[in-house]
Amino acid sequence: MPTMTAAQRREQAKVEYDAFLAGCPSRQLLDRISDKWVALVLAALGGDGRTRTRRTMRYSELSRRLAGVSQKMLTQTLRSLERDGLLTRTVTPTVPVTVTYELTDLGRSLQRLMHDVKQWAEGHMDEVLVHREEYDSRPA
Repeated sequence: MPTMTAAQRREQAKVEYDAFLAGCPSRQLLDRISDKWVALVLAALGGDGRTRTRRTMRYSELSRRLAGVSQKMLTQTLRSLERDGLLTRTVTPTVPVTVTYELTDLGRSLQRLMHDVKQWAEGHMDEVLVHREEYDSRPA
């Protein structure tokens, strides 16, 4: 069997990624990015989702922007996004220490998609609520 370079192995793995297969690692990524807090962090850091402007936010700004998120959940979400390369965490040695978060190029590419999903949800919520009410009022 011929030896493969790291680049060849990555290319081969891309061909083999299929989220319909139970063992595919893309399932973990889909699980991560389908989380509401991930979508909202991406939206907060991405602004309107259409510009290439870099936007940084401090933890406290994100916490205020994402009403209802617990400190634990926000911290876990930010760590997972950093681990996946979707955002960067920058620590500035000030008193007190300043920590900011910013989307990477990879994160911005996902953020544009998530922005569209967020816009769709906001734009169709009335229609969805009507359908839910109709469904819930059906006899069992």
